[in-house]
Amino acid sequence: MGLDQSAKSSVQPPTSCGAPVIRTDLVVNSSVFLIGLVETLETAGIKVVSVRTSPEEDPSWLADAVVIDADALSPPDELDQIAKAAQYTAVLVLHNEPAAGTSYLDAGASGAISKRESGERIADAVRAVTSGAYVCPSECGAPPVVERPELPGQQLSEREEQVLRQISCGLTHGQIATRLGISPHTVDTYVKRIRAKLGVGNKAELTRAALLGGMMKQPGGAAPDSVDPAA
Repeated sequence: MGLDQSAKSSVQPPTSCGAPVIRTDLVVNSSVFLIGLVETLETAGIKVVSVRTSPEEDPSWLADAVVIDADALSPPDELDQIAKAAQYTAVLVLHNEPAAGTSYLDAGASGAISKRESGERIADAVRAVTSGAYVCPSECGAPPVVERPELPGQQLSEREEQVLRQISCGLTHGQIATRLGISPHTVDTYVKRIRAKLGVGNKAELTRAALLGGMMKQPGGAAPDSVDPAA
């Protein structure tokens, strides 16, 4: 399976201080494989924030990437399930057959790697897709990584800008929902869309994106814009 004891022991915790923590959402339906995968990722300094047995279950908006075991996908809708997940965050598929890897990428996954690869290489693949790179399927050696091209037409909608502005001011999802007159679930959906469009992961990166876009309140400036409570 690639996540044997020797593979796990070869992975060393990160030594650099201050590096951002990568958060993952796992979709795995095998308890044995899940145990090995969680240990591999966390040993490599990659945090697991959510575990699901099916891609149909609600994902965690905190995750920087979703790692999907191909065995947890539901034929014949597996490519649609990947496409849906890829709308909100980077997707890495752990496959059984290299021939299937390309179809996963075509569906929108950021990477595909064999489950038989070492734990260290799987962890490297997670780091790659969260950094904005593609990981192409490979039968041997380290998976080739290529830069992700810039995606056109990723401008935020007016409501997405409003949500991002509130996040940059430190409001929680519940507070944003109250202020904008929408449900917390709707706020979560907007946040997922923003993250997908801007290619960012955590709240710090969202705040930085708001700062670069001139959305944050400047010293002596007005408070975050008030808006009509419309969904």
